[in-house]
Order: sequence, then C-alpha cells, then structure tokens
Amino acid sequence: MTDPSWNADRDGGLLLFRFRGVPVLLSPSWWLGSVAVIVLYAPLVERFLPQADAVVSILLAAAFAVLLGASVLAHELGHCVVALHLGIPVRRLRLFLLGGLAEISRTPRRPAHEGVIAAAGPAVSAVLAGACGIVLLLMPADGAVWLLVLECAVANVAVAVFNLLPGLPLDGGRMLRAGVWAVVGDRGVATRVAVVGGWLVAGLLMLWAMWGLATDSPDRWLRLGVCALTAWFVASGARGELAADQRRMWPEGLTLADLTRPILQLPAESPVADALGAAAGRGVVLVRADGVAAGLLDPFAAERLAQRSPMAPAELAAEPIRPESVLLDTEAGEDIVERVQETPAWQFLVVDQEGRPAGVLRREDLRAGLAGHSG
Repeated sequence: MTDPSWNADRDGGLLLFRFRGVPVLLSPSWWLGSVAVIVLYAPLVERFLPQADAVVSILLAAAFAVLLGASVLAHELGHCVVALHLGIPVRRLRLFLLGGLAEISRTPRRPAHEGVIAAAGPAVSAVLAGACGIVLLLMPADGAVWLLVLECAVANVAVAVFNLLPGLPLDGGRMLRAGVWAVVGDRGVATRVAVVGGWLVAGLLMLWAMWGLATDSPDRWLRLGVCALTAWFVASGARGELAADQRRMWPEGLTLADLTRPILQLPAESPVADALGAAAGRGVVLVRADGVAAGLLDPFAAERLAQRSPMAPAELAAEPIRPESVLLDTEAGEDIVERVQETPAWQFLVVDQEGRPAGVLRREDLRAGLAGHSG
C-alpha cells in the first residue's frame, strides 16, 4: 500500500501510505524531533555498549528514533482501526515533532465509543512493550541487537505511559472525558473536566522541570526543554479541545426549524430565470421528470447562468445532494453543528423521518442563529 511517489500533502507532510483509505503523513517537524533524539541519545549508547564507537552510537541512536516513530505509528493505527470498526471515519493520520495524531472526522456519539477508541492506542503500545520485554528475557543482555530490542520496549512504554496521563488532548484525557460523560450524561461537562486535567498535567510537567533545576539534576536542562515543549503541547491542545466543544454547543431554546428556510420543489427543466424568481429566498429542490431530485438550486450559480442564458434549464445551476449534506429534522443540535462544520457545503437539505424535504439550512443562517442566541 506504499505510495512510491511520496506526494506532498497540502500541510507539508509526506504521504507514506494509505491504511484502509486513510492517508498516513509524515510532517517535516518529525525530522527535527528525530535529529534531537539522535543528538541526545547517542551519548547514552556508550553506557550500554562501552565498546561502541561514535559511528555505531549514532546509528543506534538513529535506530531508536525510527523505533520511536514506528511505536507512535502503531499507537495511532490502534486508534484508527477501532474508529473505523465503529463506523467513525478517520480523516488522516499524522506523525509530527511531538508524536502522532489520528484525526477522527466525527465526534463519537457514545461515551463508550470515545473510551474504547482512546484506549486502543495505549493498548497497542503496551502489547508491543510486553512483547519486547519477553524477547529481552530470552536473549543475553549485551550487544547491539539486545539494545535495539530494549530501545523498542522503552519507546513503547514511554508512548503508553505519556498518553495515559489524565488530561486532554492525551488519550488518558479522552478516557477521563468518556468516563465523566457516561456518569453525568453531558459531554460538555466531561470536556471541561478533562481540560482541567490537561492543565494540571502541563503544570506538573513544569513543576518537575523546576525541581530538576532546584536540585541541580544532571539532566536538568534536557528535562526543562522536553517538559516545557510537552507542557505547551498539552496546554494548547486542551484549550483547542475546549474551543471545539464550545463551537459545537447548541443554545437552549433554539430549534432547527428556527433556522431552516422554507423549501420549494420545481421541475429541473424550469428556466433558470423563472426558478430564481420563484425562489424568493427559499430553498429550491429541482426534481427531474422521473421524480429523482437533481439537486438544490445554487442561487449564485443560477444568477450567473441567468445573465448568460435566462431560459437555460435550472438543473445546470443545481448543487448535488450528497448524503453528508442531508440533515434529519430530529438530529441533535450538536450533531448538526458538527456536521455543518465538517462538510464542504454551504446549504443542507433537511428531511423528516420519512425522507420528505422539510427545509434548507444554509451555513450563514446557522452561524447567525448561533451567534444571536449566544449574544
């Protein structure tokens, strides 16, 4: 499944391969992290292998950087496999300076789903660490191969332990949110609890770094740099999780019917100028003679077409109706907000439980409605 062309992603990452259709990307910052690992870890190789020269030390340190990246990749693939199994799409998987990220396209609908997706990554890391530990028990404790297996075990233990810390955006924070969500029944409250956990984790990391400086620890400067960078990552991630949760909140008292425009059904072959005149601010579903919907009238495209050819069929200015742009009038408000945010469409067809058109929701109407209620 490897892509030999190594295409550049629009965010600057390299496409390594696709896993079940999910692109796996390597961010440029990963190389910076790997260089830092090599520089910091190479001197430690001599403690395990006194006979190793500088070249061997650098090669083994580079191997550790690769094993660390592979461990993070396996960890994120664990999240990816479980999410896809639960029917939750994954946008992409990225490896970057501070680890990796499996970008889930949709918020899990149940706390159990969020909990099991979050636990899958540390579980994979723990299994790999255990397997390496068994191998270590069966081989002599010396030599380059022994050190590589030890490095793999350490890498996976580090990935598992760090991600189990109970604060967003770490897996432990997501597990904490799932638990609180299951108990109190409110995902927003659970998010705020897990965000506080993230801030506490960031604070404890900085306290540990300060303790190293106060006690003149041999690794104090390394500890300070790593802890400061990690604390910044955790704190900013927690803040982002809180902001994302606030964006998807649905104000009390607001209904979808308050935001949807009335809908009008017209023949797809209607002259585009007539369709524009009949719309009068309403949503328009264009229906072919066989009863199949051709799409929603795009008023901007329709205006351009009407200027050139007012008698052209309105279907030429139709926006296709895709599954992701269809909303049920019984959907929860938070789910509607999330879907609109994630779907590249500016208008959505609202249908009732029988599948009959009930209205059209435009992105700007949703934004204005949410802003008005927030105000």
